[in-house]
Amino acid sequence: MNMAMMRLRREDPRVVGSFRLHRRLGAGGMGVVYLGSDKKGQRVALKVIRPDLAEDQEFRSRFAREVSAARRIRGGCTARLVAADLDADRPWFATQYVPGPSLHDKVADEGPLVAADVAAVGAALSEGLVAVHEAGVVHRDLKPSNILLSPKGPRIIDFGIAWATGASTLTHVGTAVGSPGFLAPEQVRGAAVTPATDVFSLGATLAYASMGDSPFGHGSSEVMLYRVVHEEAQLHGVPDALAPLVRACLAKDPEERPSTLQLSLRLKEIAARETQGLADVRPPAPREAESERSTARLADTYPERTQRRQGGPGTPPPRGRGPAPRSSGSPSGRGGRSVPASRGGAARDSSSRGGTPSRKGARPTPASRNTTRSGTGARRPGGRTTGTGLRPANPRLLRQRLFVFVVVTLVVALGIALVQGCQGPG
Repeated sequence: MNMAMMRLRREDPRVVGSFRLHRRLGAGGMGVVYLGSDKKGQRVALKVIRPDLAEDQEFRSRFAREVSAARRIRGGCTARLVAADLDADRPWFATQYVPGPSLHDKVADEGPLVAADVAAVGAALSEGLVAVHEAGVVHRDLKPSNILLSPKGPRIIDFGIAWATGASTLTHVGTAVGSPGFLAPEQVRGAAVTPATDVFSLGATLAYASMGDSPFGHGSSEVMLYRVVHEEAQLHGVPDALAPLVRACLAKDPEERPSTLQLSLRLKEIAARETQGLADVRPPAPREAESERSTARLADTYPERTQRRQGGPGTPPPRGRGPAPRSSGSPSGRGGRSVPASRGGAARDSSSRGGTPSRKGARPTPASRNTTRSGTGARRPGGRTTGTGLRPANPRLLRQRLFVFVVVTLVVALGIALVQGCQGPG
Protein backbone atom coordinates (compact mmCIF):
# COMPACT_ATOMS: atom_id res chain seq x y z
CA MET A 1 0.00 0.00 0.00
CA ASN A 2 1.37 3.40 -1.00
CA MET A 3 1.36 5.63 2.07
CA ALA A 4 2.17 8.88 0.22
CA MET A 5 -0.43 11.57 0.91
CA MET A 6 -2.82 12.47 -1.92
CA ARG A 7 -5.71 14.87 -2.20
CA LEU A 8 -9.22 13.62 -1.57
CA ARG A 9 -11.13 12.62 -4.67
CA ARG A 10 -14.67 13.62 -5.51
CA GLU A 11 -16.08 10.27 -4.44
CA ASP A 12 -14.21 10.22 -1.11
CA PRO A 13 -16.16 11.09 2.06
CA ARG A 14 -15.22 14.18 4.01
CA VAL A 15 -16.41 13.01 7.42
CA VAL A 16 -16.46 9.47 8.82
CA GLY A 17 -17.85 9.03 12.31
CA SER A 18 -16.39 11.79 14.46
CA PHE A 19 -13.33 12.19 12.25
CA ARG A 20 -12.76 14.76 9.54
CA LEU A 21 -10.76 13.43 6.57
CA HIS A 22 -7.89 15.48 5.08
CA ARG A 23 -5.85 13.35 2.70
CA ARG A 24 -5.62 9.92 1.12
CA LEU A 25 -2.82 7.81 2.53
CA GLY A 26 -3.29 4.94 0.11
CA ALA A 27 -5.54 2.16 -1.14
CA GLY A 28 -5.34 -1.60 -0.74
CA GLY A 29 -7.30 -4.74 -1.39
CA MET A 30 -9.75 -4.10 1.44
CA GLY A 31 -10.39 -0.37 1.07
CA VAL A 32 -8.98 3.13 1.23
CA VAL A 33 -6.92 4.62 4.04
CA TYR A 34 -7.37 8.31 4.90
CA LEU A 35 -5.60 10.77 7.14
CA GLY A 36 -8.15 12.14 9.58
CA SER A 37 -8.40 14.00 12.85
CA ASP A 38 -10.88 14.24 15.70
CA LYS A 39 -12.17 17.35 17.46
CA LYS A 40 -9.12 17.42 19.73
CA GLY A 41 -6.75 17.41 16.76
CA GLN A 42 -5.56 13.84 17.24
CA ARG A 43 -4.53 12.44 13.86
CA VAL A 44 -5.58 8.94 12.83
CA ALA A 45 -5.22 6.60 9.89
CA LEU A 46 -8.81 5.64 9.04
CA LYS A 47 -9.59 2.69 6.74
CA VAL A 48 -12.97 2.42 5.03
CA ILE A 49 -13.93 -1.02 3.70
CA ARG A 50 -14.76 -1.46 0.01
CA PRO A 51 -18.51 -1.49 -0.83
CA ASP A 52 -18.47 -5.01 -2.31
CA LEU A 53 -16.85 -6.44 0.81
CA ALA A 54 -19.27 -4.53 3.02
CA GLU A 55 -22.14 -6.49 1.44
CA ASP A 56 -20.55 -9.83 2.35
CA GLN A 57 -21.98 -10.93 5.72
CA GLU A 58 -19.25 -13.49 6.20
CA PHE A 59 -16.65 -10.78 5.76
CA ARG A 60 -18.47 -8.52 8.21
CA SER A 61 -18.51 -11.14 10.91
CA ARG A 62 -14.86 -11.97 10.36
CA PHE A 63 -13.97 -8.27 10.32
CA ALA A 64 -15.78 -7.80 13.63
CA ARG A 65 -13.73 -10.59 15.20
CA GLU A 66 -10.53 -9.01 13.96
CA VAL A 67 -11.38 -5.60 15.35
CA SER A 68 -12.20 -7.19 18.68
CA ALA A 69 -8.84 -9.01 18.67
CA ALA A 70 -6.98 -5.84 17.65
CA ARG A 71 -8.34 -4.08 20.73
CA ARG A 72 -6.53 -6.64 22.88
CA ILE A 73 -3.10 -5.99 21.35
CA ARG A 74 -0.81 -4.27 23.79
CA GLY A 75 2.62 -3.16 22.65
CA GLY A 76 4.53 -0.13 21.46
CA CYS A 77 5.41 -1.63 18.08
CA THR A 78 1.93 -1.49 16.58
CA ALA A 79 -0.44 1.30 15.60
CA ARG A 80 -3.00 1.44 18.42
CA LEU A 81 -6.67 0.99 17.48
CA VAL A 82 -8.54 4.23 18.27
CA ALA A 83 -12.13 3.67 17.07
CA ALA A 84 -14.24 1.49 14.77
CA ASP A 85 -17.78 1.17 13.47
CA LEU A 86 -18.67 -2.35 12.41
CA ASP A 87 -22.36 -1.69 11.73
CA ALA A 88 -21.94 1.19 9.28
CA ASP A 89 -22.91 0.79 5.64
CA ARG A 90 -19.19 0.66 4.95
CA PRO A 91 -17.41 -0.59 8.08
CA TRP A 92 -14.34 1.39 9.11
CA PHE A 93 -11.72 1.49 11.82
CA ALA A 94 -9.19 4.14 12.86
CA THR A 95 -5.71 3.58 14.22
CA GLN A 96 -3.07 5.90 15.59
CA TYR A 97 -1.36 7.83 12.79
CA VAL A 98 2.35 7.02 12.57
CA PRO A 99 4.54 9.68 10.91
CA GLY A 100 7.51 8.47 8.93
CA PRO A 101 8.28 6.59 5.72
CA SER A 102 7.58 2.93 5.22
CA LEU A 103 10.47 0.48 5.21
CA HIS A 104 9.78 -0.10 1.51
CA ASP A 105 10.12 3.61 0.67
CA LYS A 106 13.19 3.99 2.89
CA VAL A 107 15.06 1.23 1.08
CA ALA A 108 13.83 2.31 -2.35
CA ASP A 109 15.03 5.89 -1.79
CA GLU A 110 18.27 5.34 0.16
CA GLY A 111 19.29 1.76 -0.59
CA PRO A 112 19.67 -1.29 1.68
CA LEU A 113 20.24 -0.79 5.39
CA VAL A 114 23.43 -1.77 7.17
CA ALA A 115 23.46 -4.92 9.29
CA ALA A 116 23.18 -3.03 12.60
CA ASP A 117 20.06 -1.15 11.45
CA VAL A 118 18.44 -4.26 9.97
CA ALA A 119 18.99 -6.16 13.22
CA ALA A 120 17.63 -3.27 15.31
CA VAL A 121 14.48 -2.99 13.17
CA GLY A 122 14.01 -6.76 13.22
CA ALA A 123 14.38 -6.92 17.00
CA ALA A 124 11.71 -4.25 17.50
CA LEU A 125 9.34 -5.94 15.04
CA SER A 126 9.85 -9.33 16.67
CA GLU A 127 9.01 -7.84 20.06
CA GLY A 128 5.89 -6.28 18.57
CA LEU A 129 4.82 -9.60 17.06
CA VAL A 130 5.12 -11.20 20.50
CA ALA A 131 2.38 -8.85 21.73
CA VAL A 132 0.29 -9.47 18.61
CA HIS A 133 0.47 -13.24 18.96
CA GLU A 134 -0.24 -13.12 22.69
CA ALA A 135 -3.54 -11.42 21.77
CA GLY A 136 -4.39 -14.42 19.60
CA VAL A 137 -3.91 -12.53 16.29
CA VAL A 138 -1.75 -13.35 13.27
CA HIS A 139 -0.99 -10.42 10.98
CA ARG A 140 -0.69 -12.55 7.79
CA ASP A 141 0.52 -9.65 5.59
CA LEU A 142 3.74 -8.47 7.18
CA LYS A 143 5.82 -6.77 4.47
CA PRO A 144 8.04 -3.66 4.04
CA SER A 145 5.14 -1.40 3.03
CA ASN A 146 3.26 -2.32 6.25
CA ILE A 147 6.15 -1.24 8.47
CA LEU A 148 6.49 2.46 9.23
CA LEU A 149 9.77 3.90 10.54
CA SER A 150 8.61 6.45 13.07
CA PRO A 151 10.95 8.63 15.18
CA LYS A 152 10.15 6.35 18.12
CA GLY A 153 10.92 3.14 16.25
CA PRO A 154 9.28 0.85 13.68
CA ARG A 155 5.52 0.33 13.82
CA ILE A 156 3.43 -2.48 12.31
CA ILE A 157 0.30 -1.26 10.53
CA ASP A 158 -2.54 -2.61 8.39
CA PHE A 159 -4.11 -5.41 10.40
CA GLY A 160 -6.98 -5.36 7.91
CA ILE A 161 -6.53 -8.99 6.85
CA ALA A 162 -5.23 -10.22 10.17
CA TRP A 163 -7.10 -13.21 11.48
CA ALA A 164 -7.32 -15.25 14.61
CA THR A 165 -4.79 -18.01 15.19
CA GLY A 166 -5.65 -21.25 13.40
CA ALA A 167 -8.00 -19.69 10.80
CA SER A 168 -7.80 -20.53 7.12
CA THR A 169 -5.80 -18.29 4.80
CA LEU A 170 -8.25 -18.28 1.88
CA THR A 171 -11.04 -15.79 1.36
CA HIS A 172 -12.33 -17.72 -1.64
CA VAL A 173 -11.30 -21.04 -3.09
CA GLY A 174 -7.88 -20.73 -4.75
CA THR A 175 -7.34 -17.09 -3.71
CA ALA A 176 -4.58 -16.42 -1.21
CA VAL A 177 -4.65 -13.37 1.02
CA GLY A 178 -1.37 -11.46 1.25
CA SER A 179 1.51 -10.23 -0.92
CA PRO A 180 3.44 -12.64 -3.19
CA GLY A 181 7.08 -12.87 -2.15
CA PHE A 182 6.26 -12.33 1.52
CA LEU A 183 3.61 -15.03 2.00
CA ALA A 184 4.50 -18.17 3.92
CA PRO A 185 4.24 -21.54 2.10
CA GLU A 186 1.34 -22.64 4.31
CA GLN A 187 -0.60 -19.56 3.23
CA VAL A 188 -0.12 -20.47 -0.42
CA ARG A 189 -1.27 -24.05 0.21
CA GLY A 190 -4.35 -22.88 2.11
CA ALA A 191 -3.29 -24.40 5.44
CA ALA A 192 -3.95 -22.90 8.85
CA VAL A 193 -1.96 -19.82 9.80
CA THR A 194 0.09 -19.70 13.00
CA PRO A 195 2.57 -17.25 14.56
CA ALA A 196 5.25 -19.01 12.48
CA THR A 197 3.50 -17.56 9.42
CA ASP A 198 4.44 -14.05 10.52
CA VAL A 199 8.00 -15.23 11.25
CA PHE A 200 8.38 -16.28 7.60
CA SER A 201 7.11 -12.89 6.42
CA LEU A 202 9.44 -11.11 8.82
CA GLY A 203 12.39 -13.11 7.46
CA ALA A 204 11.50 -12.07 3.90
CA THR A 205 11.14 -8.45 5.09
CA LEU A 206 14.58 -8.44 6.74
CA ALA A 207 16.07 -9.91 3.56
CA TYR A 208 14.49 -7.08 1.57
CA ALA A 209 15.90 -4.48 4.00
CA SER A 210 19.38 -6.01 3.60
CA MET A 211 19.36 -6.51 -0.18
CA GLY A 212 16.85 -3.99 -1.50
CA ASP A 213 14.98 -6.81 -3.23
CA SER A 214 12.68 -9.74 -2.50
CA PRO A 215 14.50 -13.00 -1.66
CA PHE A 216 12.28 -14.73 -4.25
CA GLY A 217 12.94 -12.32 -7.10
CA HIS A 218 10.33 -10.83 -9.41
CA GLY A 219 7.60 -12.13 -11.66
CA SER A 220 3.89 -12.77 -11.83
CA SER A 221 1.92 -13.77 -8.77
CA GLU A 222 1.84 -17.40 -9.88
CA VAL A 223 5.62 -17.48 -10.38
CA MET A 224 6.30 -15.86 -7.05
CA LEU A 225 3.96 -18.21 -5.18
CA TYR A 226 5.61 -21.22 -6.83
CA ARG A 227 9.06 -20.06 -5.72
CA VAL A 228 7.86 -19.51 -2.16
CA VAL A 229 6.65 -23.11 -1.95
CA HIS A 230 9.30 -24.99 -3.96
CA GLU A 231 12.49 -22.92 -4.21
CA GLU A 232 15.00 -21.70 -1.67
CA ALA A 233 15.34 -18.00 -0.94
CA GLN A 234 18.28 -16.14 -2.50
CA LEU A 235 20.19 -14.36 0.28
CA HIS A 236 23.42 -13.39 -1.49
CA GLY A 237 23.22 -9.75 -0.37
CA VAL A 238 22.33 -10.42 3.27
CA PRO A 239 25.24 -9.70 5.69
CA ASP A 240 26.94 -12.75 7.15
CA ALA A 241 25.87 -11.79 10.67
CA LEU A 242 22.18 -12.03 9.66
CA ALA A 243 22.11 -14.64 6.90
CA PRO A 244 21.80 -17.78 9.12
CA LEU A 245 18.95 -16.31 11.18
CA VAL A 246 17.08 -15.01 8.11
CA ARG A 247 17.42 -18.41 6.43
CA ALA A 248 15.98 -20.09 9.52
CA CYS A 249 12.97 -17.76 9.37
CA LEU A 250 12.40 -18.75 5.72
CA ALA A 251 12.26 -22.48 6.41
CA LYS A 252 9.49 -24.21 4.46
CA ASP A 253 8.36 -26.15 7.53
CA PRO A 254 6.79 -23.85 10.17
CA GLU A 255 8.11 -26.08 12.95
CA GLU A 256 11.70 -25.34 11.93
CA ARG A 257 11.35 -21.56 12.24
CA PRO A 258 12.40 -19.74 15.43
CA SER A 259 9.73 -18.28 17.69
CA THR A 260 9.20 -14.53 17.82
CA LEU A 261 10.69 -14.40 21.32
CA GLN A 262 13.82 -16.28 20.24
CA LEU A 263 14.05 -14.06 17.20
CA SER A 264 13.81 -10.89 19.28
CA LEU A 265 16.58 -11.94 21.67
CA ARG A 266 18.91 -13.09 18.90
CA LEU A 267 18.42 -9.94 16.83
CA LYS A 268 19.11 -7.74 19.85
CA GLU A 269 22.44 -9.52 20.33
CA ILE A 270 23.35 -9.06 16.67
CA ALA A 271 22.35 -5.38 16.74
CA ALA A 272 24.50 -4.74 19.83
CA ARG A 273 27.50 -6.55 18.36
CA GLU A 274 27.25 -4.85 14.97
CA THR A 275 26.80 -1.44 16.56
CA GLN A 276 29.86 -2.02 18.72
CA GLY A 277 31.79 -3.02 15.61
CA LEU A 278 30.89 0.25 13.92
CA ALA A 279 31.95 2.18 17.03
CA ASP A 280 35.34 0.41 17.08
CA VAL A 281 36.04 1.53 13.53
CA ARG A 282 35.74 5.19 14.47
CA PRO A 283 39.03 6.58 15.92
CA PRO A 284 38.71 8.30 19.29
CA ALA A 285 38.64 12.07 19.17
CA PRO A 286 41.97 13.62 20.28
CA ARG A 287 41.93 15.20 23.70
CA GLU A 288 43.80 18.17 25.07
CA ALA A 289 45.51 15.90 27.58
CA GLU A 290 47.36 14.19 24.73
CA SER A 291 49.00 17.43 23.64
CA GLU A 292 49.86 18.21 27.25
CA ARG A 293 51.50 14.81 27.69
CA SER A 294 53.46 15.38 24.46
CA THR A 295 54.75 18.69 25.84
CA ALA A 296 55.68 17.00 29.13
CA ARG A 297 57.61 14.28 27.31
CA LEU A 298 59.46 16.94 25.31
CA ALA A 299 60.39 18.74 28.54
CA ASP A 300 61.72 15.49 30.03
CA THR A 301 63.88 14.90 26.96
CA TYR A 302 65.37 18.38 26.91
CA PRO A 303 65.20 19.59 30.54
CA GLU A 304 67.96 22.18 30.16
CA ARG A 305 66.51 23.82 27.09
CA THR A 306 62.97 23.70 28.46
CA GLN A 307 64.09 25.27 31.69
CA ARG A 308 65.99 27.93 29.79
CA ARG A 309 62.94 28.66 27.63
CA GLN A 310 60.69 29.00 30.67
CA GLY A 311 63.05 31.37 32.47
CA GLY A 312 64.29 28.93 35.11
CA PRO A 313 67.43 29.23 37.25
CA GLY A 314 70.62 29.88 35.36
CA THR A 315 68.86 31.49 32.42
CA PRO A 316 70.29 34.84 31.38
CA PRO A 317 67.81 37.69 31.58
CA PRO A 318 66.26 38.70 28.25
CA ARG A 319 68.08 41.43 26.47
CA GLY A 320 66.99 44.07 24.02
CA ARG A 321 67.64 44.16 20.30
CA GLY A 322 70.74 46.31 20.54
CA PRO A 323 74.07 45.28 22.04
CA ALA A 324 74.27 45.22 25.81
CA PRO A 325 75.93 48.26 27.36
CA ARG A 326 79.30 47.60 28.89
CA SER A 327 79.69 48.52 32.55
CA SER A 328 83.15 49.74 33.44
CA GLY A 329 83.06 50.12 37.18
CA SER A 330 80.50 47.78 38.56
CA PRO A 331 81.87 44.84 40.52
CA SER A 332 81.23 41.41 39.04
CA GLY A 333 79.99 38.40 40.94
CA ARG A 334 83.52 37.03 41.08
CA GLY A 335 85.29 40.30 41.89
CA GLY A 336 87.31 42.45 39.53
CA ARG A 337 85.84 43.61 36.26
CA SER A 338 82.85 42.36 34.31
CA VAL A 339 83.82 41.01 30.91
CA PRO A 340 81.44 41.09 27.97
CA ALA A 341 80.44 37.66 26.68
CA SER A 342 81.99 38.10 23.26
CA ARG A 343 84.91 36.68 21.41
CA GLY A 344 86.92 39.88 21.57
CA GLY A 345 89.39 41.36 24.02
CA ALA A 346 90.94 39.07 26.60
CA ALA A 347 88.96 36.08 25.39
CA ARG A 348 90.50 36.41 21.95
CA ASP A 349 93.98 36.82 23.46
CA SER A 350 93.67 33.74 25.67
CA SER A 351 92.33 31.63 22.80
CA SER A 352 95.24 32.74 20.64
CA ARG A 353 97.65 31.52 23.33
CA GLY A 354 96.16 28.04 23.35
CA GLY A 355 93.37 28.74 25.78
CA THR A 356 95.61 29.19 28.89
CA PRO A 357 94.89 31.99 31.33
CA SER A 358 97.22 34.96 31.78
CA ARG A 359 100.18 34.49 34.16
CA LYS A 360 99.72 37.91 35.74
CA GLY A 361 97.10 36.58 38.15
CA ALA A 362 94.04 37.66 36.18
CA ARG A 363 91.13 35.38 36.51
CA PRO A 364 90.09 33.58 33.32
CA THR A 365 87.10 35.14 31.62
CA PRO A 366 83.91 33.17 31.15
CA ALA A 367 84.72 32.83 27.48
CA SER A 368 88.19 31.46 28.24
CA ARG A 369 86.76 29.04 30.80
CA ASN A 370 84.34 27.88 28.12
CA THR A 371 87.15 27.19 25.71
CA THR A 372 89.40 25.42 28.27
CA ARG A 373 86.65 23.33 29.94
CA SER A 374 87.56 20.28 27.93
CA GLY A 375 91.19 20.60 28.96
CA THR A 376 92.52 20.41 25.39
CA GLY A 377 91.89 23.95 24.25
CA ALA A 378 89.36 22.85 21.59
CA ARG A 379 85.82 24.15 21.68
CA ARG A 380 83.04 21.63 22.20
CA PRO A 381 80.16 21.70 19.73
CA GLY A 382 77.43 24.05 20.82
CA GLY A 383 79.72 25.88 23.23
CA ARG A 384 79.68 29.16 21.39
CA THR A 385 77.65 32.07 22.68
CA THR A 386 76.01 34.85 20.73
CA GLY A 387 76.26 38.54 21.31
CA THR A 388 73.23 38.34 23.61
CA GLY A 389 74.73 35.69 25.86
CA LEU A 390 72.30 32.94 24.66
CA ARG A 391 73.17 29.84 22.70
CA PRO A 392 71.89 29.75 19.12
CA ALA A 393 68.87 27.53 18.41
CA ASN A 394 69.69 23.91 17.76
CA PRO A 395 68.49 23.01 14.20
CA ARG A 396 67.86 19.42 15.23
CA LEU A 397 65.66 20.49 18.16
CA LEU A 398 63.71 22.84 15.89
CA ARG A 399 63.07 20.05 13.39
CA GLN A 400 61.86 17.71 16.14
CA ARG A 401 59.48 20.34 17.53
CA LEU A 402 58.14 21.10 14.06
CA PHE A 403 57.60 17.37 13.42
CA VAL A 404 55.65 16.96 16.71
CA PHE A 405 53.49 19.99 15.90
CA VAL A 406 52.65 18.74 12.39
CA VAL A 407 51.80 15.21 13.61
CA VAL A 408 49.49 16.46 16.41
CA THR A 409 47.72 18.82 13.97
CA LEU A 410 47.14 16.05 11.41
CA VAL A 411 45.79 13.62 14.06
CA VAL A 412 43.31 16.22 15.36
CA ALA A 413 42.09 17.10 11.84
CA LEU A 414 41.74 13.44 10.85
CA GLY A 415 39.80 12.57 14.01
CA ILE A 416 37.32 15.44 13.47
CA ALA A 417 36.81 14.50 9.83
CA LEU A 418 36.16 10.83 10.62
CA VAL A 419 33.71 11.61 13.43
CA GLN A 420 31.72 13.97 11.19
CA GLY A 421 31.72 11.46 8.32
CA CYS A 422 30.53 8.52 10.47
CA GLN A 423 27.63 10.51 11.88
CA GLY A 424 25.89 10.86 8.73
CA PRO A 425 22.53 9.46 7.73
CA GLY A 426 20.95 6.35 9.60
